[in-house]
Amino acid sequence: MRTSPKTAEASVQPAEPLRLPPHQIGWMGAFWILFGVTLFAGMLAASALYTAPALISDWQVRGTAQPVPAARMREGKCSAKIVIHICDATLSLRTPGGTVERRVNYVFTGLQAGDYKVGVMADPARPDLVTTDLGLDRLWNRTITLVVIAGALAAAIYGALLSLIRNRRATG
Repeated sequence: MRTSPKTAEASVQPAEPLRLPPHQIGWMGAFWILFGVTLFAGMLAASALYTAPALISDWQVRGTAQPVPAARMREGKCSAKIVIHICDATLSLRTPGGTVERRVNYVFTGLQAGDYKVGVMADPARPDLVTTDLGLDRLWNRTITLVVIAGALAAAIYGALLSLIRNRRATG
């Protein structure tokens, strides 16, 4: 018996996609994922606690900050890891109301072979937000670096937790 082309097409069913069972993450794998999430969350919190406040205050005084010859940088050091630079400094400024001391932390990207020359700056109306010309000169760089690093850490945390949840649902 001959079948018409329409009947032959109707009898052919689309193939089901072949699905493999998900790779099970045991308790040790789940531990390492949660350890990584904790580590990344700590790094994200550290960037929010140490880097963001100085960045925000520098945005507030960027147009009005002036060099302050009486101010001093008591401690200061920078380190570089490939193209990421991390600088920490303790700034001190004497005001009529007392001495203002502030620790600043800068994280930015770039190529630098030598030392940084840093001058202390402050807004005369807000001397408590004492900063440096290094921080103000690299304000956009610091902002973009912080957003990229925080975004990457948040994405890694989200992806790890999502994979853990999906794996548990698929195997449970």
